[in-house]
Amino acid sequence: MVNPTLSKRTASTAPDMKLFYACFISLVTTAFGFILRAIVLPQWGVDFKLTQTQLGEIAGVGLWPFAISIVLFSLVIDRIGYKTAMFFAVFCHIASAILTIFATGYWMLYIGSFICAIGNGTVEAVANPVVATMFPKEKIKWLSRLHAGWAGGLVLGGIMALFLGVNTRWEYKIALILIPTLIYAIMIISRKFPLNERVQAGVSYKEMLQEVGAGGALIIVALIIFQLGAVFGWTTLASVIITLLITAGFGYYTRSLGKPLFIVLLLIMIPLATTELGTDSWITDLMTPEMNKIGFQAGWVLVYTSAIMFALRFFAGPISHRFSSPGLLAICSAIAGIGLYIMSFSVGSLILVAATIYGLGKSFFWPTMLGMVSERFPKGGALTLNITGGLGMIAAGVIGAGILGFIQDKSVDNKITAYDVANHTTIHSTYVTEQKTSFFGDYKALDQAKLATAKADEQHTVTTISDAAKKEALRYIVIFPLIMLVSFLLLILYFKSKGGYKAVTLNQTEEPEATPY
Repeated sequence: MVNPTLSKRTASTAPDMKLFYACFISLVTTAFGFILRAIVLPQWGVDFKLTQTQLGEIAGVGLWPFAISIVLFSLVIDRIGYKTAMFFAVFCHIASAILTIFATGYWMLYIGSFICAIGNGTVEAVANPVVATMFPKEKIKWLSRLHAGWAGGLVLGGIMALFLGVNTRWEYKIALILIPTLIYAIMIISRKFPLNERVQAGVSYKEMLQEVGAGGALIIVALIIFQLGAVFGWTTLASVIITLLITAGFGYYTRSLGKPLFIVLLLIMIPLATTELGTDSWITDLMTPEMNKIGFQAGWVLVYTSAIMFALRFFAGPISHRFSSPGLLAICSAIAGIGLYIMSFSVGSLILVAATIYGLGKSFFWPTMLGMVSERFPKGGALTLNITGGLGMIAAGVIGAGILGFIQDKSVDNKITAYDVANHTTIHSTYVTEQKTSFFGDYKALDQAKLATAKADEQHTVTTISDAAKKEALRYIVIFPLIMLVSFLLLILYFKSKGGYKAVTLNQTEEPEATPY
């Protein structure tokens, strides 16, 4: 006979699946914001006469401000409440859509993307710790299912935008983000959010901060401050001083340098995010010439790889039991690197083969890394988990999206110069005339206005060179999954020396089983 008291207690502590699905739809919304901008990015370049680097900066600002909101909310979210933070995210998504739709130039697009990224960061500041708390013994499995919402949002948002067609105004495509925004806003109204795993276990606020320590703070603060300095024109010295003051204050209060393994994982998150989100920011634009040749919109490449990711993330549970988190990430790094390299020279149907390999590789990156941080540093609560995600977004925005745009402009510059030398022409001095400055240095870009009035043969020459340079830029990104592969192999050796990879559970009553590889 079932004990009614026990049944009642079990039911009361069962995960609220309606809350999980609300968090899932909020991740779908963040993906809508990402893919809709990725799809219309080439059109913005034409309509507003933007350079590739400027487009890269807009793509980047759709990512890196995520770090600001996710870190700030992680510091206070246990006090202000998860629901309050979620409604702030709703406001950001609506405000971003309105500002972007009525944009008149670079800065309105930039600010609209900035606000969207702030909303996205707030969503993950809530969703990641809530799901990790709801499923403390199956974090990888459920965080992967949560982040299947990101992949599913890329697929759904991409299909909806692509089916509107190339002749539909981009403003209508951006407005699609309002659909999932209103859905998750309605869903969270009646939901009750749980106390964080750290709070339930009685781990103090200071203990949470000590997991990050001065070392972890230095990494995330430096990236945020230097990016803000690039936007607002601060000197390098000013950025260094501000970074050191904040880090010193954090270190003085916590009296901790941070957990060494956590700092290592933060550093690895930089190439991981660059490989996944930095590439995804540009994939539509990079693949446009080749996809047009076979009669498809380039956005289908991102939709296709996201569909692969969506399906695989639902199977992360049994896969993560077969491999340890660093083992799975090492395998994915190798696969993603191969896929990106093949994609850099693919033509015709080979693009889909390369995209399949890349999609398989990137599928487990983000949730498995977050799951590993949550498993190894549960005392860090929302902070360690969300700093990792925030660092990934700022790395993807500043390094990934930005550097791909910069590489393209520099490559076009060099290739047209070489063409002029070989053919005794003056195309470079005529059309590569715009001197620009970016986070990565000075560069010269194509003057789109002049190119639009050029002779047909010169337009064809410049377009051919530019298309080749865009695709070849992916070869430079392969270095990032290679760095990850080496890093995760070293981590496997480290954990093996400690008896195998183990998850750390707060208030645990039994030792978890180690995964040897």
